[in-house]
Amino acid sequence: MTDGQNAYARAGVDIEAADTAIELMKGYVARASRPEVIGGLGGFAGLFDASALTRYERPLLATSTDGVGTKVAIAQAMDVHDTIGFDLVGMVVDDLVVCGAEPLFMTDYIATGRVVPERIAAIVKGIAEACQVAGCALVGGETAEHPGLLAPDEYDVAGAATGVVEADRLLGPGRVRPCDVVLAMAASGLHSNGYSLVRHVLLGSTDDGGAGWSLDRNVPELGRALGEELLTPTRIYARACLELADRTDVHAMSHVTGGGLAANLERVMPVELTASIDRRTWAPQPVFDLVRRVGEVSQADLEATLNCGIGMVALLPPDDVDEAVRVLDAHGIRAWPAGEVRAVEGEAGGSVHLTGQHPGW
Repeated sequence: MTDGQNAYARAGVDIEAADTAIELMKGYVARASRPEVIGGLGGFAGLFDASALTRYERPLLATSTDGVGTKVAIAQAMDVHDTIGFDLVGMVVDDLVVCGAEPLFMTDYIATGRVVPERIAAIVKGIAEACQVAGCALVGGETAEHPGLLAPDEYDVAGAATGVVEADRLLGPGRVRPCDVVLAMAASGLHSNGYSLVRHVLLGSTDDGGAGWSLDRNVPELGRALGEELLTPTRIYARACLELADRTDVHAMSHVTGGGLAANLERVMPVELTASIDRRTWAPQPVFDLVRRVGEVSQADLEATLNCGIGMVALLPPDDVDEAVRVLDAHGIRAWPAGEVRAVEGEAGGSVHLTGQHPGW
């Protein structure tokens, strides 16, 4: 023993700090619950009463896992940690909802160089609040201290969620039809993909081709500091999309994440159909044009990396578009028809084509 520390503490792992973090986060986690959750925080496993699934004729379980990527570097640099949880939950649960699955429960994993209880509690606070927005329970998680592998103020977050969908209501390529409308749903901003490009362009050293800007730089085009824009939380579409599936004959949905709009929409396109998107139907938020101009990034590269203002799309019959827009508007999500699906005529199927040009670009 040295100075009252045990060997594990001397190696850089503070068990007491981890215990303090758990105490600080308990209240947040308790509010991110559902009636089916059994027990509370602190067990070896989260428990969920599966008898709730007996109301389904043929329940299909869906699962998804993801992280936040290098957006955590922005949170760490700004010392703001209670919004990154929205990015994590959004990345996970909105991958579930595209097949029509209701997110049921989620777990998280936080790896850090040093456990600072208040920081860990702030991260979990954001995750728990985002789970409430999504309608799923946060049933457990893990905080791991990795001294020597991560710097003391570094951390990374990941999570996994499970959802359920009735088999005969499963959404996907098999339901898509010619003349379906591509209904776009506005993103809140960059969401949580493409930050390696964004950081290189705006924050990177001028010696490496970056702009060398600081996070506290006021950017007139954005109307606020750069760091505030880059830390804008990811919009969570889960509840809105579930209601959309209940109220309309939606055929498929696509979560626009890494790879951009076209690549993600192609994932739900049948091989005998193709979709066209008209860029003239929306103006991406100023941050996208900022990255394009400052970094001299080609439109093709930009669209293959960032969501360019659309975070989710739905494919549905033309007669359902007005009702879909009303449903999404009630959830505070702006939506608009951005394109259409048509049968293939002698060209590669399953493709997505973007035409026209964004207003002002």
